Amino acid sequence: MTTTTVPARRTSTAVLVAAWTVPIMVLGQFAFLSVVPIAVVLVGTLRAGNSLRWWAAGLTAVYAALAGAWLLGPSSAPSLSKFLSPVATGVFAAAGVAVAVAAVVSRRRGR
Repeated sequence: MTTTTVPARRTSTAVLVAAWTVPIMVLGQFAFLSVVPIAVVLVGTLRAGNSLRWWAAGLTAVYAALAGAWLLGPSSAPSLSKFLSPVATGVFAAAGVAVAVAAVVSRRRGR
């Protein structure tokens, strides 16, 4: 019996650009709108089937937790960026940078 595996595709340029866009948007006070590049990263990595999908899932989980806390909590903050503490902003931006660096490494390895 033989099994065939589909080789993982190289990380696309769109995923790479979107991954670097996330920390820029978070630090530029557009945290809620960063859902667009996060979705591009998540969909792109799931379609490619490369090792970056775990990083993308982690970034999506961070975003979902922070946005959920803002939307479902008793906050009166007018935006997600205003809701985030400096520590939470740093963690969110660091998660974005980690995914972006992982995307660069994944692209260089060709996986």
